[in-house]
Amino acid sequence: MIVGPYINGSAVFLGGIIGAVLSTRLPERIRLSMPSIFGAASMCMGIVLVVKVVHMPVMVLSVILGSLLGELIYLEKGIGKVGGKAKGLVELLVKPGSSDESAQEQFLHQYVSIIVLFCASGTGIFGSMHEGMTGDTSVLIAKSFLDIFTAAIFATSLGFAVAIIALPQLIIQLALAHGAVYIMPLTTSAMQADFSAVGGVLMFATGFRICGIKMFPVANMIPALVLAMPISAAWVHCF
Repeated sequence: MIVGPYINGSAVFLGGIIGAVLSTRLPERIRLSMPSIFGAASMCMGIVLVVKVVHMPVMVLSVILGSLLGELIYLEKGIGKVGGKAKGLVELLVKPGSSDESAQEQFLHQYVSIIVLFCASGTGIFGSMHEGMTGDTSVLIAKSFLDIFTAAIFATSLGFAVAIIALPQLIIQLALAHGAVYIMPLTTSAMQADFSAVGGVLMFATGFRICGIKMFPVANMIPALVLAMPISAAWVHCF
């Protein structure tokens, strides 16, 4: 029985609720400092995954082609619109909307970043597939510990909209876990390592974005995860 995605989704949901409720009670210094720490943690996790790459050209090519595809289909723009609708829905239920365009833009930047962090991280995707094949929930449980605190911190500034992310995350992880039964037998350890390395690149870029150092178009890089394994297989076959 697959349980990891439910645990991870519950962690994000509870963290989002707790953070939104405690937003006025949490010291400002913590709200300002912790996102940078989470960003640093994301970058470190990304580095750990990247160094496990088997075929460096596969990782580079996957990121480039995947990012190009994401740009062509305006993937980040689409996710931003979904984030804007989610924010509007939450504001109708919880608080009046803001007319400050800069605040709206900042919200979307942060919201897209945490959507990618929660829904499209290499750890979450690999953990879901790993559980689907082996029944081992350890990867997703470890991710849940980080996610509950990350969601709580971001919810202090973004509100209850953070809790909504638990739903698409759960859907994505359940689909991957169930689909892994058919996908994993077709893969090799090298393909899995290359896939994780591409996920690490996304996590590293996400860390930069969360810290506010560089606003990488992380959402547009998501197709790289889809291309990683096919490109890895083709590379081995051709070279």
